[in-house]
Amino acid sequence: MSKYIPTIGIEVHVELKTNTKIFSNSVNGYGQMANSLTNVIDLGYPGTLPTLNEEVINLGIKAATVLNCKIRREMNFDRKNYFYPDNPKNFQITQNATPIGYDGYVEIDDNGEKKKIYIEEMHIEEDTCKSTHRADKTLLDFNRAGVPLIEIVTKPCISTPEEAKLYLEKLKELLFYTDVSDCKMEEGSMRADANISLRKSESDPLGTKVEIKNIGSISNVKLSLEKEMARQEEMLDKGEEFKEQTRRFDSKLNDTVLMRVKETGNDYRYFPEPDIPTVIITDEMINSVKKTIPMLPDERREKYLELGLSEINAKKIVQNRSLSDYFNCLLDSNINHQTGANLLLGDISEYLNKHEKSITDTTLTKERFIELVNKITDKTISSKNLKDILSKVMEETSSIEEIIKSSNISNITDTSKIEEVIDNIISANPESVSDYKNGHDRAIKFLMGQVMKETHGGVNPAIAMSILKDKLDK
Repeated sequence: MSKYIPTIGIEVHVELKTNTKIFSNSVNGYGQMANSLTNVIDLGYPGTLPTLNEEVINLGIKAATVLNCKIRREMNFDRKNYFYPDNPKNFQITQNATPIGYDGYVEIDDNGEKKKIYIEEMHIEEDTCKSTHRADKTLLDFNRAGVPLIEIVTKPCISTPEEAKLYLEKLKELLFYTDVSDCKMEEGSMRADANISLRKSESDPLGTKVEIKNIGSISNVKLSLEKEMARQEEMLDKGEEFKEQTRRFDSKLNDTVLMRVKETGNDYRYFPEPDIPTVIITDEMINSVKKTIPMLPDERREKYLELGLSEINAKKIVQNRSLSDYFNCLLDSNINHQTGANLLLGDISEYLNKHEKSITDTTLTKERFIELVNKITDKTISSKNLKDILSKVMEETSSIEEIIKSSNISNITDTSKIEEVIDNIISANPESVSDYKNGHDRAIKFLMGQVMKETHGGVNPAIAMSILKDKLDK
């Protein structure tokens, strides 16, 4: 238990999922040849004028809504002035005085304890180009220049590295499910910076703040904060002082590394962007965007639990957006939803992963899935049968009934017939029966194999095993 109290804040930059950039008609893309998705506006040519992308405002409204932010009805853009090679205009168009969203929160669940992580503001801005350093040269790729971003800034209300991790996971989930962003941290479309200070008691003033940049994953946000806490605790225990500074997380060292010490505050000389008029957000715009917001993850989990799914299955389905969307189409269906969930997360997911497909790329329509679940529920087909016919289920358009017939599947579910077969097997194998009663578990597997052999695989394994075990235990 630490003797110091950490105060943590998180800043997250999220690239918006638009077709084109924020102030030009260049494609908003990733992974293309360097400098192929650019035009004179992105390159900062003198005399060029920005044209605001309406979809950026819509996604900003959507993000503000799901993050429980108040939405500013009248807002402007500003110029943030600084000099750096990745910023050819020598200013970045952003929002300083009038961010689109403010006073929001995200609720996290830390082992059953609910807590709100408060959001100070959420503003829209343009991304800069990407710098790549090679030896003594710096290369610039302007494909990223002008990509629309939202920056989400929390209040200093996060108490532990674990809370920071949970906040980022929840934030990512909300923005991904609403199609605000694809949130791929490995591609840089979601980037997090964290700041942390320590103090001995709540009544003390906040300690010296350290900002950590270049954190490439959510798990590394937690790790970097833990490492930084340990470093600061050691210094404070020794009575050492340190200045406000910026550090980066080095994934090879699994530790933070000093980048620069902040001697003075940054002076960006903000002033209103003269080439973009005031944006007025109306009730009509907000209501129109709200209609596009799908069922959010928390509501999905709650509905799944109401349908009888286990907490683990409910969580796993929500973690897979395409499976969750598919499963949502079945919420009102008269099926065993737990069986359906097991099927989606088991054999079907295995098939999809193996063939690198989404469930929407297969022929498994809602109607055929319902038929499949019902056939499994009433024991018409067994788990072994399913594995045998799964490729047909996923690739053909025939009904499940037709696939069962064409595959010569005929499960014996009549318990009297199954009992008759089992009685004969038990009578013919007294040594195995004796082995089982003496605690040799392998014996029952042998006997079950004889049952399957005698019925040519036509008996339902679950029913047969249950009857066999009951008879052996008497």
